[in-house]
Amino acid sequence: MFSKIILNTTFLLFVLTAFAQTDSGEKVHTKLIKVKNNIYMLQGNGGNIGLSFGNDGVFMIDDQFADGIEQIQKDIKKVSDKPVRLLVNTHFHGDHTGGNAAMAATGTVIFSQENVRDRILGMVESEKTKISDKSLPIVTFSEDLTFHFNGEKIYVFHVHNAHTDGDAMVYFTKNNVLHTGDVFFNGKYPFIDVENGGSLKGCIEGLEKALLVINEDTKIIPGHGNMGTPKDISKTLDMINTIYKRVYKNYVNKKSEAEVSKMTDLTKEFDELGYGSGFINTEAFLKMIYGEVAKERGDIEANAEKNAKAREKVEKMMKEQEKKGKN
Repeated sequence: MFSKIILNTTFLLFVLTAFAQTDSGEKVHTKLIKVKNNIYMLQGNGGNIGLSFGNDGVFMIDDQFADGIEQIQKDIKKVSDKPVRLLVNTHFHGDHTGGNAAMAATGTVIFSQENVRDRILGMVESEKTKISDKSLPIVTFSEDLTFHFNGEKIYVFHVHNAHTDGDAMVYFTKNNVLHTGDVFFNGKYPFIDVENGGSLKGCIEGLEKALLVINEDTKIIPGHGNMGTPKDISKTLDMINTIYKRVYKNYVNKKSEAEVSKMTDLTKEFDELGYGSGFINTEAFLKMIYGEVAKERGDIEANAEKNAKAREKVEKMMKEQEKKGKN
């Protein structure tokens, strides 16, 4: 009996679960999970939050939706009474930046890649949204940024045109923990926001870059899904490359998007592992890849046509020169 009490107490130190309600009455379910030492992952209704607790205060990565921020702030207080001094947005989507205004109101300084601020600013100025200008990051960077906070070097680096055009990953060098943002959905098909600068090629290159930065012992906080390992990133890369090759083959064989999106055999082994049960289902993922292949093939075919016309022009000039020589 005593051993069970000890076991349960130890578990609670690693996982704290809470329930709250939004103004609309919707339940907010959060879970605070210890990743390593003073690094935690907070799961809720939006993207995964990363947290570093220490003498300098709290370092935060993303803040989910606006209507869940009150519960998130309460969860943070369960671990530390120190203020959240620094907040990094991994990209601009509302399930990662919705709490920005509330965090800024407490004195938190918000950082992001410069494209993230531009995207949020566009939403602030849009008549279709009601986003406060307090949501805007006030410090931006182009390629990378380094923090020295809570006793370690925290490296933030830009991943080009992957999930969006403003993605950043955050690496806690001492604790060997990487927050990937939405470039990595653990165990699910990724959402690639092509309308806002994302691309399949960039997503692949971003995941490959992550593997270059980390090692086999690194703990991964994904944008969505459960805590992962470098092997999980490798599995996602293998999944994307495998399905891409299959879609590419069908595109070349003149199959339409409608036809390819219904070909369940292209994703069968991954669907059986649950990849299609997330935010992006199998059909949507196949359509996205088909669109990326179509753009790639369009560029190839356009260049081929351009080269063919150039060759015709050169051959015509050579014939004219040859004809003049004979005369």
